[in-house]
Amino acid sequence: MKHPLSVLSLLAALGIAAAPMMAVADSAAERKLIERGRYVVKISGCNDCHTPGYAMSDGKVPEAEWLTGDQLGWRGPWGTTYPSNLRLTMARLTEADWLKFAHNADFRPPMPSASLRSMSDGDLRAVYRYVRSLGPGGRDVPAYVPPEGTPVGPVVMFPAPK
Repeated sequence: MKHPLSVLSLLAALGIAAAPMMAVADSAAERKLIERGRYVVKISGCNDCHTPGYAMSDGKVPEAEWLTGDQLGWRGPWGTTYPSNLRLTMARLTEADWLKFAHNADFRPPMPSASLRSMSDGDLRAVYRYVRSLGPGGRDVPAYVPPEGTPVGPVVMFPAPK
């Protein structure tokens, strides 16, 4: 009778000991995913538009300010668009919602919708985890302005295609 009880005690002890090890493994996997997302954001050019001053400073913007959207508009035949605050956007989406959103991307220029739609689920999940790890920051950007409207603030002008 003593033997079965000691096996149960051993299994219970192993289970208790394994729980912290699993948490460490999960947090290590999460850190790796977040770092992958940071890498994808950097090489995909997300900061060039979605982080104020990033492109003009050769990327010398503190990471705490990344992906907060921009008040600088992009104006062309489509009207005027403003790079969204991805940190606020991601804070409102579940990971599943983000995947659906990204796979169905059809935004006005200059957002490269085709590039976003082409990203793998793994890269999209990594981007989501990274952006969420930054926490909400910044403020909402101005709303889209149709071609006949007057943009809010400064804009980059695109010529009409010939």
